[in-house]
Amino acid sequence: MEDDTPRGRESISLASVANGLDNRGAELLESLEEGRDPGSNSSPSEVGNSWSKAGPEPSSGWRRRLQPAPRVRHFCREHAQMFRWICIGLLCTAYTAFLLAACILNFQRALALFVLTCVVLVFLAHSLLKRLLGPTLLRCVKPLGHPCLKLWFKRGLALAALLGLVLWLALDTSQRPEQLVSFGGICVFIGLLFALSKHHRAVSWRAVFWGLGLQFVLGLVVIRTEPGFIAFQWLGDQIQIFLSYTESGSSFVFGEALVKDVFAFQISWLMQITMGTTATETLSVAGNIFVSQTEAPLLIRPYLADMTLSEIHVVMTGGYATIAGSLLGAYISFGIDAASLIAASVMAAPCALALSKLVYPEVEESKFRSEEGVKLTYGDAQNLLEAASSGAALSVKVVTNIAANLIAFLAVLDFINAALSWLGNMVDIQGLSFQLICSYILRPVAFLMGVAWEDCSVVAELLGMKLFLNEFVAYQGLSEYKQRRLAGTEEWVASKKQWISVRAEILTTFALCGFANFSSIGIMLGGLTSMAPQRKSDFSQIVLRALCTGACVSLVNACVAGILYMPRGPAVDCVSLLNTTLNSSSFEVYQCCHQAFQSPSPEFSLEALDNCCRFYNHTICA
Repeated sequence: MEDDTPRGRESISLASVANGLDNRGAELLESLEEGRDPGSNSSPSEVGNSWSKAGPEPSSGWRRRLQPAPRVRHFCREHAQMFRWICIGLLCTAYTAFLLAACILNFQRALALFVLTCVVLVFLAHSLLKRLLGPTLLRCVKPLGHPCLKLWFKRGLALAALLGLVLWLALDTSQRPEQLVSFGGICVFIGLLFALSKHHRAVSWRAVFWGLGLQFVLGLVVIRTEPGFIAFQWLGDQIQIFLSYTESGSSFVFGEALVKDVFAFQISWLMQITMGTTATETLSVAGNIFVSQTEAPLLIRPYLADMTLSEIHVVMTGGYATIAGSLLGAYISFGIDAASLIAASVMAAPCALALSKLVYPEVEESKFRSEEGVKLTYGDAQNLLEAASSGAALSVKVVTNIAANLIAFLAVLDFINAALSWLGNMVDIQGLSFQLICSYILRPVAFLMGVAWEDCSVVAELLGMKLFLNEFVAYQGLSEYKQRRLAGTEEWVASKKQWISVRAEILTTFALCGFANFSSIGIMLGGLTSMAPQRKSDFSQIVLRALCTGACVSLVNACVAGILYMPRGPAVDCVSLLNTTLNSSSFEVYQCCHQAFQSPSPEFSLEALDNCCRFYNHTICA
């Protein structure tokens, strides 16, 4: 074997062939045969000694490195970050090209996608700036932390906000004086809640004013701006489409993942830094935007046992002030305005925090003042099926408690209504119930929202249905009134109002958006008690106060909508409409016929009046 080795080397030596040529392949093979690293200047004997000490012969290792798959794998592993950025860049480029093409073809159709893209870019820019410039900004702001400077800064900010509000009301309400009624309603509700506050001197006015300010800004974006309105309308349509393909059980898993990954953290961060609330209560309220009153507390379930009474009050108020995302599709299918539903749920989050801190201020020392004290886990599930199974098993105990409490409270409510009906029949009062009584009691509340007085009886009845039954029944009733209006039904039939105005419909949509009803007391207690049984007495102590606060959040939401509401859509050309052949009635036909009946003019021909007389009765038709 010793004699064969030199000859073998001579026979495969390529030195004579490669002489004078830049043959790197030959040099590589020759260096391997000589036992030398091709990138090394060491002699063969030195390399051989080092390899003999290390163990196995190196030529097989270098031959393996020449194989394509390991080299490609090694190259990809070394440049994984570069490949990731290349893929992200290509995807972003493709999306940008798609967005530009959509905007060029039909900007109005692509407006919702454009607005959502801008929102995502704002969140990404915020995260990037916070990571890159956060320490620098803190060092710049630190010299301004002098108590005197902070006091004057707060006073200046409050004065600027007050002047801006006065200027807004003076300019904006000059054309629509009914907006002043809604503003007065906000003042009345806040004053009432302050009078019922648990600790008047401990109220955090920073949380109150910042919460109401965020609510107003969100409402301004959605209600007043066309892009915001279209984006929320489009989002409502997508939610309805998605929920039509899912069952209620899967919506639990979807809702929790959606809130954790997309919405809750950014929204809760914004509310926490502006309002000065704790991490747990803020995250729970942010989660309530798209999940129910019992699902959102699951985000902070490990911390319920250590939360203060004020924080628990916030958790309950947030649950009562919003509705579940799984119900949005149902309400939209009723014909309820999708943009108003989603806007009401989003606007309720900062308002719930603000009014909760007004009613039940913090007087204890919280353990969750900073985000570092809250660690949220995504579970141990390895795939979607395991996550769905774990979520279903986790919610079994919650659902059992909810069902038992819900049956009990509905039975009590039915007993009270039956007793009232029996007593009413004795004095010839038919249909006496809590809902009917509430429709009379709540009529001033409907007026303070900004509803016209002739519509207040209907709106008050719907508010009573929501408070003493649930919002599902109330929205169903509202959809019936809306369908009659769209069909062009007579406004009054036998002294009973058949429909309400568009403004009243929008304000009622905001006012009904929430779980604040007496049957939800059992749901709230059952859900929270199953997560923290040792706090059952604390939950029972503040649940009624949280229910009233949550109901007021929805009413304040409606007042803000009343301040910001503007009629949408082009004005109807009644002359052109009525002078054409009409096969059916509609709300536009009713409006034009009402105008023609009230003030006949030469513009309306006999054919136009005949068209109106086919659908509506009037003395002019005789």
